[in-house]
Amino acid sequence: MADINQGSVLPSETSPPALDGLNATDSNGTDAVNATVAKFVATPEGTALAYGSLVFMALLPIFFGALRSVSCGKSKNSSDMPETITGRDAARFPIIASCTLFGLYLFFKIFSQEYINLLLSMYFFVLGILALAHTMSPFMNRIFPANIPIKQYQLLFTQGSGETKEEMVNYEFDTKDMICLVISTVVGVWYILKKHWIANNLFGLAFALNGVELLHLNNISTGCILLGGLFVYDVFWVFGTNVMVTVAKSFEAPIKLVFPQDLLEKGLGASQFAMLGLGDIVIPGNLKKNTRTYFHTSFLAYIFGLGLTIWVMHTFKHAQPALLYLVPACIGFPLVVALLKGELTEMFRYEEVSAEDIAAKEGTTQVEKKDK
Repeated sequence: MADINQGSVLPSETSPPALDGLNATDSNGTDAVNATVAKFVATPEGTALAYGSLVFMALLPIFFGALRSVSCGKSKNSSDMPETITGRDAARFPIIASCTLFGLYLFFKIFSQEYINLLLSMYFFVLGILALAHTMSPFMNRIFPANIPIKQYQLLFTQGSGETKEEMVNYEFDTKDMICLVISTVVGVWYILKKHWIANNLFGLAFALNGVELLHLNNISTGCILLGGLFVYDVFWVFGTNVMVTVAKSFEAPIKLVFPQDLLEKGLGASQFAMLGLGDIVIPGNLKKNTRTYFHTSFLAYIFGLGLTIWVMHTFKHAQPALLYLVPACIGFPLVVALLKGELTEMFRYEEVSAEDIAAKEGTTQVEKKDK
């Protein structure tokens, strides 16, 4: 996932889109208002449908990504192992994100927007296909007909020869994986040619689900550091400068979920969109503890924070950084529950153990038994 996908929530009455947030734009991502065209005003029904759909879509990758992360953490396949974010990684993340964001800002100021977006489109085309294929794989395993033979394939690239021979790529896949890849490629071509909002959402949901599934926080303290840093990052780049909005106007990539506010009037050809950035899904979605109580608490906190963001946006008619409300909610709700249950110290001592660590401990235990 790109490090620049934190942003703001913008009201429908304002035109500039953001890398992350809610906003109304036309199908090309440009301002919906100009000197000759009247400002688009969404109907109450259209607005409710758009924002309700965005909230629902945001919850899908958080819920299913969390479920899949459990099996992912138990996997013995190194390619399926999640990446654990440490406290040091969390502290550096907002700095890296800021540098990336400002770098894109300079690129769009210096170079042609058309060529940059062409490169970005090809980059996200490849990533989107792989992410969507990985997302579809478990579902394909369930619906694949049992009477169709499954063939195994291996893609192997090596460097050197003899004793110096070294594997560069060793990817194993089967017939079901190939079908997922073909379907994902069709979606990718559809997105490249049409930039249709449904294709964008399929890629966006795949990115978000993979982000929640494959990124793990080693403890609650790391999550607090990460969200606290991104809280400052989000507020600064939205309220302190015009960098976020400038990049967002120029940036074309499936790093957001969109839903048309004029769907009821224009159907699938609708062009006025409300948007929610993937960063406001993936980052809060990773602040979870492997117990039902705290997971459900964090889940409800996310719904509350996102709902509060939308309410404030429409009440004050002003751009709102989404993490300004999501961070206090996603951290505050679990803390309150831990205080009420007398588990605050236990919650901060909690460490998420990876499959590699478990395997290492089991191996050490077996060696000790043999020695005895």
